[in-house]
This record gives sequence, structure tokens and C-alpha cells, in this order.
Amino acid sequence: MPSTMIPAGYMAKYVARKPEWLQAPAVQDIYSVSNCVSQAFADYINFWKHNGYWLFDSPDIIRAVAREQSVLLEGTSLFYYEAYEEEFDDATWHPYAPEPSFQTNVAVPASRRLEGLDVVTFLARNSPECSPLSCNGLAGELHTNAHCLLPSFEEAQASVASGRFNNSEPGPYRIFAVYSVEWS
Repeated sequence: MPSTMIPAGYMAKYVARKPEWLQAPAVQDIYSVSNCVSQAFADYINFWKHNGYWLFDSPDIIRAVAREQSVLLEGTSLFYYEAYEEEFDDATWHPYAPEPSFQTNVAVPASRRLEGLDVVTFLARNSPECSPLSCNGLAGELHTNAHCLLPSFEEAQASVASGRFNNSEPGPYRIFAVYSVEWS
């Protein structure tokens, strides 16, 4: 993993099994950053507790939002994300930063398990939009693991730069490391 991965935040998600239409035999479930297949615990943006990456700075903030909004977290999985410091747009890599109007102070978990890398679209340049591996079925064309994620940063970066994500969803494309974290 490159040293240029930035703590981006947390999300509680309802992990979906592989949809029948997804032609990717190795995939069992979807750990994507986007909410297209595996949904976030709530329609959280309207609560305005997210950080500049449109995720949460800590699991405690997710719990507080769920409590305040009477949302059950039972059945969710907790994920921690790190983002590559550059996004790919117009055939080149460009630096980007979190939305400055939101405080971003991500608490890095003491323990986490890397599950793989996701490529996510950010046309509106705020919240994660689509994960073409799962949303557009690119996992059927690229080597993904059981969670519909790419196995290495190098493979994710090369796939994006070589145009493998073109014609799926409009970019820019950002690379995220997806970690599973235990609820404590």
C-alpha cells in the first residue's frame, strides 16, 4: 500500500450477497464503498454529521447518529476506509482534498483487516457515488476477490490508468482501501 493513503472515515453497511446478475464467479458478497448494492445504515447525509470525505470520523459518531435517529445498527458491518491522495480524471492523476466546510479528524482504528481496494466515482466531487466493480459488473472483467474488491493498490491504480473503468460510470475515479473493523 502506498504511503499516500489518507484516513477517510467509517461507515456501517448492510453487506449484500452477490447479485445474480453479476457475472463474477469469485465474488460472494459486496464490500463496496458506494451504496448501490450494499446499503449504508441510513440515508445519513441529511444528518450532517459526516466529515469532508462524506464518511464518519469514528464508530462513536455512527452510533450517536443511529441513536438520535432511532436507526438500528443490528445486522450492519463496520468498515474503515483510506483513500489514495489523488483521483484520476481527464487521463491524469490529480490531488484532491476533503470538503473543507466539514471537519475531518478520522480516528484510525487500533485493529483492522484489509479486505481489498475499491474504485469509486465522484462526479459531483462529494459523496461516494458508484463502485463500477459491483454497480456496473466490472468484477466480471477484472480479477476481484470474494468481496468484489481488487486485491492490491497497484492493480487498482493500473486498471484505472489503463482505461479499464472507462465507459462504466463518469469519473473522476478514486481508490479506497476497504478495511473491516469489529464493533467494540
